[in-house]
Amino acid sequence: MEDISIVGQVVGGKFGDIIVRQKAGSNLEIGDLMVSEENGSYLILQVFALEYGSQIQDKMQQMMSGVNLEQGIMDAQFYEPEFVNYVLARIKPLARVNKEKGEVKIPKSLPSFFNKLRLITSNDLKFLHKEKDSIFVGYIRSGSKVIKEAEVWLPSEDVFSHHVLIPATTGRGKSNLVKTILWHVLDSNKVGALVLDAHDEYFGRQGVGLKDHARARENLVYYTPSNPPAGANRLTVNLQSIRPEHFEGIVDFSDAQFQAIRSYHWKQHDTWLTTLMLTSPEAAEDRIAAATMGVIQRKLRLILGLVKDEEGHLVSKHEVFDSATKGFTTVDDIVKDIEQGKVVVLDTSRLGDEAELIVGNIIASKLFDKYKAYKATGELARKPVATVVIEEAPRVIGVDVLTTKNDNIYSTIAKEGRKFKVGLTAITQLSSVIPRSILANMNTKIILGNEMKQEREAIISSASQDLSEDDKNIASLDKGEAIITSIFVPFAMPIKIPLFEDIVKSKGIIKDTTKTKVF
Repeated sequence: MEDISIVGQVVGGKFGDIIVRQKAGSNLEIGDLMVSEENGSYLILQVFALEYGSQIQDKMQQMMSGVNLEQGIMDAQFYEPEFVNYVLARIKPLARVNKEKGEVKIPKSLPSFFNKLRLITSNDLKFLHKEKDSIFVGYIRSGSKVIKEAEVWLPSEDVFSHHVLIPATTGRGKSNLVKTILWHVLDSNKVGALVLDAHDEYFGRQGVGLKDHARARENLVYYTPSNPPAGANRLTVNLQSIRPEHFEGIVDFSDAQFQAIRSYHWKQHDTWLTTLMLTSPEAAEDRIAAATMGVIQRKLRLILGLVKDEEGHLVSKHEVFDSATKGFTTVDDIVKDIEQGKVVVLDTSRLGDEAELIVGNIIASKLFDKYKAYKATGELARKPVATVVIEEAPRVIGVDVLTTKNDNIYSTIAKEGRKFKVGLTAITQLSSVIPRSILANMNTKIILGNEMKQEREAIISSASQDLSEDDKNIASLDKGEAIITSIFVPFAMPIKIPLFEDIVKSKGIIKDTTKTKVF
C-alpha cells in the first residue's frame, strides 16, 4: 500500500502562496507534490519554497546560537522542540481533480484552513493516460521522488505541429530527451521528422541509438557523408539544389553581394552556383565589381567547403556537396520520407554551422512549400505532421538574426508552420535571445535545469502555465529532471526522463549495456 501519511497542514497564506507547516519527521523538498482532500475532489499542490519557522524571537535565537558557538556549552534543549522550531513550506495549487469523473481543472479556490496535506501517490494520478499516437517523455516526479506508475504521454500530432522548445544548460540531458522522444515517434507514422544531428549521436552508429528500434528498418532513414553503414544513405546534395534564398537569414551577405547572387541565378538557373564559383572575379557578369565577386566566392568557398580539383571542377572537402552527377534526388527523397511519417536523421557533424543550416534550409523549404500546396488542394489532412529538429536554435531564430536579415525557413516555420502542419523542435541553451513572439508560439516547453537567471526568466515569462514561483525549482533541477509546460497538459508537470539506454533495454532489444553519460 502506498504511503499516505500526513506531512503538513495549511496555516495561512494566499492563493498561489499557501503556507504549510511541515510535520516533524517529514522531509519536504522543493518540487514536492502534495494533496489536499476536499469534498468530492482533491487539490494537487506543489512546494516552491522552504523556510524556517520558530516560536522563539530572532534576537533570542541569535543569542542562544552565540552562546553555543563561543562558549561551547551543550546544545540547548527545548520542551517539545517540534512545537518550538519547525519548517514552513510555501506551496501553490496546480490542479483540482474530480474524484468521480476524473476531470482535471484549474483550481480557483483555497484548501480549507488547517487542512492536512499528504504527499501525492500514483492513485492520485490515474487521470494521466496514454492516448493513441502519443509520445512518452517520462514519469511524474515529486521533488526528487519518481512515481514510475504515473507515465506522462503527450499527443504527438498536436505537440509537434504547435512547436516544441527544449531549453537547458549543458549536461542536463537534452540529447537523452531528444532520443527518448524520437524513439517513440518511430512507433507510428503520424509524425515525420527532419533531424539535423550536429554530433552524430541519435542514430547510434557507435553504440545504442534509434537504429535499435523494432521499426527502425521501416520508419528510420539515416544519411551520413562518409562510409554509411548497411541500410543507410550517403548524404550528398547537388549544388543545383541550392537557391539564393537558402542563404537568407544564415549567411551575412551585403545587399550588393546578394543582388549579384540573384543575378547569376536569374541568368544561369540551376547551374548558377557552379558558374559563379568558376568565373574569374574580373569576368563577372552585369557589371558586378571584381571585389564584390571575390568576397562572394570566398564566403561560399568557406561555407560550403568548395575547392577546385585538378581538372578545374568544383568538389566538396566534406563530401556533402557535389557539382557533377550525384545528389540530384537527395532532397526529394528526404521530403518524400518525411511525408510518409518517417524520421530522417542527417549526420551534419562534418559540416560547419552555416553549411549545416543551409542543408536543413534546402530540405525544410521544399517540405514547407509542398505542405502549403497540399493545404491549397485539400490534401493536407491526409499528411502526417512534420517537425524540424534543430540544436542551438538561436542561430536561426535569435533576435539578432531576425532583426538584421530576412526570415529564414526556420523562423518562417516558427511563425506560420502551425497552419500547415509543420513544426519546429528547437533545442537551446539561450532562450533569452529568441524573440518573445516566437517563444510564445512554442506551445510545449520541456524545461530542464538552468542556473542562469536571465534564461529562466525568459522561459517563465513565455510558459503556457504560470511558473512565476518556479525560479528556484528550475534552478535546482538535476540531470534528467524537467518541467513540462504545454497547452496540452492540465498543469505544469514535473517529470523524470529515463535514460535512453534503459528504454532500449526494457524492450528486450539489448540485454546489457553500459550507461553512457547524459549530455
